[in-house]
Amino acid sequence: MLEFVDYPAKGQHKASIIWLHGLGDSGNGFLPIASELNLPEELGAHFIFPHAPQQPVTINGGMLMRAWYDIKSFDLDKRADEQGVRDSSAQVEALIQAELDKGIPANRIVLAGFSQGGVIALHLAPRLTVKLAGVMALSTYMCVPEKLSAEAQQSELTIFMAHGSADPVVPMFAGEHALYTLQQQGYEVSWQDYPMEHQVCLEELKAIRAWLITRLSD
Repeated sequence: MLEFVDYPAKGQHKASIIWLHGLGDSGNGFLPIASELNLPEELGAHFIFPHAPQQPVTINGGMLMRAWYDIKSFDLDKRADEQGVRDSSAQVEALIQAELDKGIPANRIVLAGFSQGGVIALHLAPRLTVKLAGVMALSTYMCVPEKLSAEAQQSELTIFMAHGSADPVVPMFAGEHALYTLQQQGYEVSWQDYPMEHQVCLEELKAIRAWLITRLSD
């Protein structure tokens, strides 16, 4: 099981938000967002911030760092190592199953991810046998989009996407391509872009908060 840091629900634990960090970061990187979002106590939202495994990353000279998968090329169509994405997806699925085993229903579980973490979220959620409350994919792109149609287990899924228009790490067109792929699959996707680089901004946090309240209040 992946190690993680968490932010307990303010009251009774009724919902779970699993949030995946980006390359070289850790679960601690996004931990402060849980309190900043200040979700209503009645949602009972418990945040889980997993740590990606340590592994060498090719584009960084083989340096050992936390990564959900290796990146062998800057080319977006070759950037995500497919087997690494699938291996990490399986580990995140085990975290989701642990929440289900606690009695948290799938429609009260949100899977979120930034950059590399967003790649895992977009890959895993449509392929699960259970339908999650929603997916948040921030400043990210998609691994093997051409395989989604054949491998998807969910015909309906609600997805929140956000991207920086000046992102030098994951260009916005990569996010837009993922958006197009998801829409072609018939998923309900909301798209937001902001005049920022590879980051999260205050206006985005406000939109995330509103979206989470809607998804976990259904």
